[in-house]
Amino acid sequence: MDNLPLDQRVQDIDSPFIEKLSERVNRFADWIVRHWLAVLNMLFLLYVGLPFLAPALMEVGAETPAKVIYTIYRPACHQLPERSFFLFGESPVYNREELPTNGIANSENVFVRRNYIGDPEHGYKVAICERDVAIYGSMFLMGLLFALMRGHLPRLKAKWLLVFALPMILDGSTQLVGLRSSTWQLRLITGAFFGVGLIWFAYPYIEESIKQSFPAS
Repeated sequence: MDNLPLDQRVQDIDSPFIEKLSERVNRFADWIVRHWLAVLNMLFLLYVGLPFLAPALMEVGAETPAKVIYTIYRPACHQLPERSFFLFGESPVYNREELPTNGIANSENVFVRRNYIGDPEHGYKVAICERDVAIYGSMFLMGLLFALMRGHLPRLKAKWLLVFALPMILDGSTQLVGLRSSTWQLRLITGAFFGVGLIWFAYPYIEESIKQSFPAS
């Protein structure tokens, strides 16, 4: 072996490690393929569940981990207090006039307003807005329904996905341009409607693709 080139000796030494690593990666990939639905359901549950943990942590005084959660979700959601659910306060929802006049919760600047987490009187906001709660919560619930009806749920055609998305698009866009003000009920309903349609459209295609690519899975 000493007469072999250095690169050959390194390759011989690394071969058992590479083989074991490759075997473990393949095993993990196979597990993901066989349990893709459970994996996605758990990811959606985690994604929609963590934002509810943030106000609970604030309530018990664990501000640092709570603020970490708010920060993690900030790039994905506007987190405006008047469009978010609150826990541990007088009401689960507030409009801007009902929030403290401290220059933050009622600021005209949305980037300032989103920084308002809450207080002991009003409670603490969930780390994603009402519509996002509805979207990702319904995606998780629809994933559970898909698991129960596996093989019996008809595929949703792409043109019908627009029907599921249209109420949310209309509600959000008309509010954005100032034509009207939405309500938390509408945000909840239109968000949930879109989440249901998205999963109904996507999951049958994912399952069919996996069955075609991995017949034994």
